[in-house]
Amino acid sequence: MATSLKINDALKNRVQHLAIQRRRSPHWIMLEAIQQYVEREEAHESFKQEALASWAAYQETGLHLTGQETRTWLNTWGTEDEKAVPECQK
Repeated sequence: MATSLKINDALKNRVQHLAIQRRRSPHWIMLEAIQQYVEREEAHESFKQEALASWAAYQETGLHLTGQETRTWLNTWGTEDEKAVPECQK
């Protein structure tokens, strides 16, 4: 799929300057920027959908962990005394 991209002269000059510094082509710089943007936005959307699903599950069941329970559990990660996920409560 061929796609053209129109950018203003100021941005074009910035891309060209960066390409020279990185010893890459302007095309490579733009592709890299687009790829990173898309990956970041996809991760953001995935996080949002997971949060919405968690909220829906909470509304349906009422099961949850308090902030303190979560912090206490997370503080054990990577230690010799690492704990399992605490049980959710109503």
